[in-house]
Amino acid sequence: MRDMEQIYQKYMPQVYRFLFSLCHDIHMAEDLTQETFYQALKGIDDFRGECRLYVWLCSIAKRLWYRELKKKEREKPLEAVEETATAKSGTEDSAIQKVEVLRLYKILHSFEEPLREVMYLRLNGNFTFKEIGEIMGKDENWARVTFYRGKQRIRKESHYEM
Repeated sequence: MRDMEQIYQKYMPQVYRFLFSLCHDIHMAEDLTQETFYQALKGIDDFRGECRLYVWLCSIAKRLWYRELKKKEREKPLEAVEETATAKSGTEDSAIQKVEVLRLYKILHSFEEPLREVMYLRLNGNFTFKEIGEIMGKDENWARVTFYRGKQRIRKESHYEM
């Protein structure tokens, strides 16, 4: 049995940052981080060491995030979210900016995995290409090339400058 306290101390900040890059909500990221380590504690004996421990923890975190997304999807349709976001914008400039961001995320949402995740990690989480490569179980160059291809697709699909 691995010492979960040491694992928690070492990887909690990274797992939290990974989750925050996905959800952009401090409280949700904290809750999901705690749930990630709870699930890891329950399943640590099943960890075979085929990947780095950090990658395994991020895969648990990602699975929990997807479960949360499905739960929210059932609770509130996308149209209501868009209307709320538009209604909350105070000035015309911020409303235009939110529409642009919404358009960008709609394009990103249409991307297949792993391209979508690389884009989210880089744009939202400010992860380095090396960190993205580690999370995805690839190398730094793969992360750079994948991100570049994602930027090209965004430009092509929306004439969006990054």
